[in-house]
Amino acid sequence: MFVIERMSTDLITALPDMKIGQAYDLMKERRIRHLPVSDGEGKLVGMVSDRDMRSAMPSKLLDSDSYEATLKKVMNFTLAEIMTREPVKIFVYYTIQDVLLIMRKYKVGAVPVVDDDGYLKGILSTRDLLSAFVDVMGIDEPGALLCILSDDRQGQMKKIVDIVTEERISLGSVLVSKSLEQDRKAVFPYLLTNNVARVKTRLIEAGFELTDPMQWYFDQLPKKQ
Repeated sequence: MFVIERMSTDLITALPDMKIGQAYDLMKERRIRHLPVSDGEGKLVGMVSDRDMRSAMPSKLLDSDSYEATLKKVMNFTLAEIMTREPVKIFVYYTIQDVLLIMRKYKVGAVPVVDDDGYLKGILSTRDLLSAFVDVMGIDEPGALLCILSDDRQGQMKKIVDIVTEERISLGSVLVSKSLEQDRKAVFPYLLTNNVARVKTRLIEAGFELTDPMQWYFDQLPKKQ
């Protein structure tokens, strides 16, 4: 899945000379946490986040008069003075997986999308990513998540899929994770049915071990000394 399929294109942007006070009101009114800053022709020149806004605000330790006086000054500065120049950006042809790695690396909650010439085309936030994965995994449809423990060798996944298919159950998605046990893996099929008793029995008869998905997760956490 590519960025162009999931990015938000209903963009709210600002110019570098917008006053911080105006931008603050705009972000509050439109309930957004990231504001791309572009030049007059739409080329990305910076990014302002709600964190940037908070950092610019005066300390609440100030007395009331000093706070108000400082706040008034702050609100009259421009975005150019607080925006992140050369922000982390992505391109429309990046995949969602690319973006996940980028956002984790740079610890950002949203990234502007630009074309090869640097013109702003959209923005992709963690909310957009979550929505994309909900759609991909099919977990917005009623169903059941299984946790199947299997030997880590070829052919096991096919056996699982064959059993599910023979039971005429549709697969919403399948995730695979390495287990803490050597040469073992955990398979998480999301089945688009709540009637899973029979398929569970067949999986056990085929030699697989089933466990509660949440319990498996807790078992993988580091143990306290």
